Order: sequence, then structure tokens, then C-alpha cells
Amino acid sequence: MNDILAGIFDWIKDDYKTHPTRFIIELLAWAASIFCSVTMAVTVPNPPLAYLYPVWVSGCAMYAWAAYTRKSFGMLANYLLLTTIDTVGLIRLWL
Repeated sequence: MNDILAGIFDWIKDDYKTHPTRFIIELLAWAASIFCSVTMAVTVPNPPLAYLYPVWVSGCAMYAWAAYTRKSFGMLANYLLLTTIDTVGLIRLWL
């Protein structure tokens, strides 16, 4: 079990060392995603979408950039589509 954890921590350190900006952006996007999910769960059935949507869209855009820098087509396609869909939703919310 310790070997598995050590391998995970080595992988995390290597990821940070090879591209620290991407690592921090992904960490911020992850925090935004968790924040939005927890807030949605706690405030159902009336979540504060006007506040959550911009945070969610920003997180998706950050993930899309990170996927691009990793040359991960599947993740890039996913997060570009999510960013687009949720940007349309955000615009509709504001109109």
C-alpha cells in the first residue's frame, strides 16, 4: 500500500515539476468544481446559479486549457463542449 501511495505522490511531484502553471490551474479548476458541487448539493432545490455558473464555466475553461497543454483530445473536446454549453446557459440566465 505504501508503494502505491509513494508512486502517486511521485507522479504528483513530477506533474508539478514539469509544468507548475498547469498544475496550479488544474488545482484551481478542481477546487472550483468541488465548491460548485457542494454548494449545489447543500442549496437544492434553489441553488444560487447566478453565482455558481460563472465559477463552473471558468473551471471548465481552465480544464480545457490544461487538456490542450497535455495534448489530450478527449478531455479537450469534453471541456470545450461543457464550456460552450454552460456559457449559453449562463447567458440565458442573465437575459
